[in-house]
Amino acid sequence: MKTTEYFKHLRKRPDRAIIKDEWINRVMQLPEKTEVQSDGRIRKWAWIPEESRFLRVILLEDGETVHNAFFDGSFKETRQ
Repeated sequence: MKTTEYFKHLRKRPDRAIIKDEWINRVMQLPEKTEVQSDGRIRKWAWIPEESRFLRVILLEDGETVHNAFFDGSFKETRQ
């Protein structure tokens, strides 16, 4: 998994350290929602059953490099 230095730094925070690589990969491969930001970065969300929350992953424009990942408490999507 390719990551930015910013992501590596943020991952040291206790609230981010619990996020598993497999969850990030799951969001990247099977997002429930995808949006492209005005700066070209890509936002993807997916439900993580193990945590009962949505994980948001921000990718760079290449669609492969993880810039940020966090549990998004404000994301409201209908669970199917």
